[in-house]
Amino acid sequence: VQLAESGGGLVQAGESLRLSCAASGGIFAFYVMGWYRQAPGKQRELVATITDGGGEVYGESVKGRFTISREHIKHTVYLQMNSLKPEDTAVYYCHARDIRSPGAPGIWGQGTLVTVSS
Repeated sequence: VQLAESGGGLVQAGESLRLSCAASGGIFAFYVMGWYRQAPGKQRELVATITDGGGEVYGESVKGRFTISREHIKHTVYLQMNSLKPEDTAVYYCHARDIRSPGAPGIWGQGTLVTVSS
């Protein structure tokens, strides 16, 4: 599978942004899709994941502000980010993990930069 992210950009604190990740070349239903982020000088961290059945997991720092969703027909996963804060500034990466290969590292997108100004 290949992943292509879009939707990053520069916003002010308090504003919203929606990221998209289109998957191609695989069976979308077999993948747990997720978003991770990496800020300068920090480790990559979980933002949110979603299963094909709609089960969602969120990182503590984004709970209540971000929402992950997936659209099966378009093979796309979204991340709606509301009430953005400067500390949300990071490169956001889409990730796909095949449930048939639980030990595999999964596939990463190229990343999209989100910058939140104060």
